Amino acid sequence: MKISYNWLKQYIDVDLNADKVAELLTDCGLEVEGLEKIETVKGGLEGMIIGEVITKVKHPQADRLSLTSVDIGEKEILNIVCGAPNVEAGQKVVVAKVGCTLYGFEKPLTLKKTKIRGETSEGMICAEDELGLGLSHEGIMVLDPTTKVGTSAKEHFNIEDDYIFEIGLTPNRTDAMSHIGVARDLAAVLNNKNEFYQKKENIPARFQIPSLEDFKTDNQDRNFKIIIEDTTACPRYTGLSVSGVTVKASPNWLKNRLNAIGVRPINNLVDISNYVLFETGQPLHFFDADKIQDDTVIIKKLPKGTNFITLDGTERELNGEDLMICDPQKGMCIAGVFGGTSSGVTESTTNLFIESAYFDATTIRKTSKYHGLATDASFRYERGADPNITVYAIKRAAMLIKEIAGGAVSSDIIDAYPEAIQTCKISVSYKNIDRLIGKSINKEHIKHILNDLDIEIIEDKNDSLILSIPTYRADVRREADVIEEIMRIYGYNNIEIKESLRSSLAYSSKPNIEKAQNTISDYLSSNGFSEIWCNSITKSEYSEKNTFLKPEQNVKILNPLSKDLNVMRQNLLFGGLETVLYNLSFFMNLVRHTNYLLTKKIRMMY
Repeated sequence: MKISYNWLKQYIDVDLNADKVAELLTDCGLEVEGLEKIETVKGGLEGMIIGEVITKVKHPQADRLSLTSVDIGEKEILNIVCGAPNVEAGQKVVVAKVGCTLYGFEKPLTLKKTKIRGETSEGMICAEDELGLGLSHEGIMVLDPTTKVGTSAKEHFNIEDDYIFEIGLTPNRTDAMSHIGVARDLAAVLNNKNEFYQKKENIPARFQIPSLEDFKTDNQDRNFKIIIEDTTACPRYTGLSVSGVTVKASPNWLKNRLNAIGVRPINNLVDISNYVLFETGQPLHFFDADKIQDDTVIIKKLPKGTNFITLDGTERELNGEDLMICDPQKGMCIAGVFGGTSSGVTESTTNLFIESAYFDATTIRKTSKYHGLATDASFRYERGADPNITVYAIKRAAMLIKEIAGGAVSSDIIDAYPEAIQTCKISVSYKNIDRLIGKSINKEHIKHILNDLDIEIIEDKNDSLILSIPTYRADVRREADVIEEIMRIYGYNNIEIKESLRSSLAYSSKPNIEKAQNTISDYLSSNGFSEIWCNSITKSEYSEKNTFLKPEQNVKILNPLSKDLNVMRQNLLFGGLETVLYNLSFFMNLVRHTNYLLTKKIRMMY
């Protein structure tokens, strides 16, 4: 998982170098596997400048090319051959001068002064995708007429230097699958390591999420009805309508945030959805409200064999267990996994219906595996999302939409939540905290750590605490889990290892298995054998098509990586044959003797 340091600092007041932050995150269990300094756009748009097209005439030797002269605020006017159909005199554009390197191609392209069909070209007028600022390649990128000629593109687009933390997140830490989640942990660590906090002593690290105080409903022009038919697969579904939006390119700050973590900007609506996802960890889905029949949204499972076309244009056959978001006439989205073409947002969309839901992890996991669809949304849902963040996320998205895409909130928030999911209550004794950690920690310090982790103290007894665990911590369910949380924030490195400790266990000698294996391997290889190691997982097709294997004896994998690796092997034969085929295909003569022996053995069996 990629985390941007600049983005992280929006939620926590911290001024440490990136290496120290990486160390602190690793110490608290969010292992930083890589740290990279980047520009928010690859190459940082170095050497590129804002110019104005002075003249444009048709190329004498090519109908689709134009000869332009471009002012970039320097003494000499550049002559540039341009193939874009939308180039016109008077436009403010981004110009890549000779020597610039563009990273929007399959391979980086360094510009040289060249001749195109006999005419000199001293640079390039760039399209959005060539700059790495988006996906559009319909023509050159035309800027606002008020843009100042001679301004560096880096300054104009507010290109930042940033650090990206590559965090090796364990599957149980769904709470940290967002910038806010990581910022919460970092604040807790800093509050317990005052020597690293570069502010006044004893002032806590300020952790703050964006305020929603200014959210309001503008009118009641578009109210939707939500019906949940399967409350087990969908315990909560929150919706909101926004009318009068304009689909266009996102502002630079939003593009920069997404580019930094490797998410390419598409348009303002898609980008807002992705931004809220990586900010809060809550997946959202935007529907074109005008494509929803009767302004009614139904959450249910459609019959097995129903065909559904997803946003990638692929027609998929539903298995009867896939949870779907539907209107009265059709399916619109595979819940928590992938949207459909019948209700997706397009460039002409003006009215939105926003979904912010909580889906059952098992249901989403099965659907994702069945259809082979792994998305950012399914990645979070199948590991356990937060049921109580849906309203916050939908308000956050609505406020960003009004700011960036215009429009008005046209309904109250519709929150279908038949049975509220309660927080988990856990009793923790101080005695067990000291026993499991191996060190006595001050009681006030323990309570301070719990407060930083948003774990509420319901009752404080002399010898124990009754705690309420936030719903976003699906992995904290036992006393030992709470103690682990205290320990990782307190710091594993702060637990001293006592030299006086001695083991009271008696160890009996046992055979050296590795030595025995090596001896046998040496004996066989010296007699002309070659060793192969085959996967213990294989395909069920082998047992279904061969009479000497019994399909009913297959040990099936619940979540197979693929259809070719879905059962445990019953026999070594087929793994050996796969290896023979591979070796023969690649002419590996070194194992020819092994292949001969295997083939001879197979013939003897039949």
